[in-house]
Order: sequence, then structure tokens, then C-alpha cells
Amino acid sequence: MTETHAGAQDARYMQLALEQARHAWDLGEVPVGAVVVKDGVVIAVGYNQPIGRHDPTAHAEVMALRAAAEKLGNYRLPGCELYVTLEPCVMCSGAMLHARLARVVYGAGDPKTGACGSVLNLFEQPALNHQTAIIGGVLADECGAFLKRFFVERRRAQSEARKLAHPPAC
Repeated sequence: MTETHAGAQDARYMQLALEQARHAWDLGEVPVGAVVVKDGVVIAVGYNQPIGRHDPTAHAEVMALRAAAEKLGNYRLPGCELYVTLEPCVMCSGAMLHARLARVVYGAGDPKTGACGSVLNLFEQPALNHQTAIIGGVLADECGAFLKRFFVERRRAQSEARKLAHPPAC
């Protein structure tokens, strides 16, 4: 079930997710951050780490879910909400559904791999035995601009590296 309304509290938690995304950027990872909240308290955070960890599952959402499950001593996270700066992919959406999250709030949409409505909506499958509420677009402009800036800077750095490796002939 997809919702479209979000409040100031959602924006506050999304700002915390953006702080986590900055950690990923600092490591050269795609800057996506996530925060898990239960009863108004942040219980876990995560940021993208698949490159550094050599782990294709080390997305921000999965890292945050793992930390939350460890903290609560349960692989189920009922009553928890996950905030993430980029629309979750199929893998992360599946993990969220298995964790039984109450709600997922995301920032920027992902037209290439988004599984909350951009490419498909895993959360709207009526055959699934758990339904998680979805809110998209919270601080979408800020989250999207952050990702775009990362990729612009990364392309620029790669271009400069190529120029240094292959200087023009005189």
C-alpha cells in the first residue's frame, strides 16, 4: 500500500539517512543511507558498502536491517520503520517484507531498479502475507541531488585519471 503524505518527523529521519549516505560517499560507495526507527527512537543505521565489503547484499537498507535485528534480538522488526535515501531495489524490498516492517519511507525514486513503484511495486502484491506501508518522495530533491553530485564528481575524477594515464601526444 503506497501512501503519499509525509510529515516533519519523516523529513527529520530522512536527514539522518542522508548523513549515513555521506559515510558511503566518503568510502567511494554509491551514497545511499538508511535509518531504522522504532517508537520514535533510531535503533539502527546503515549505508552502502558492497564495494568495500565485496558483498552484493551490503546495501544501506540491508546493513540497517541487520543492525536493527541484532539490537532487538529478532529477525522480525514489527513496529519498525525504515528510512532510506533511494527507492529500494527488489532485494532490499524483499528483506523489508521478511522483516515485517510497518513502514518504509524513501527519498529519491529509482527509475532503473526501484521496487516501490518506479519499475515495479513489490509491496503491492496482494498474495504476500505481510503488507508494509510505503511513503515515497520525502526530501526527494535533496536525496536525488546528492546522488547526482556524487556521479558527476566520480565521472570527472575518472576522466581526469584517464587523461593522466594517456596524455595527449605533442
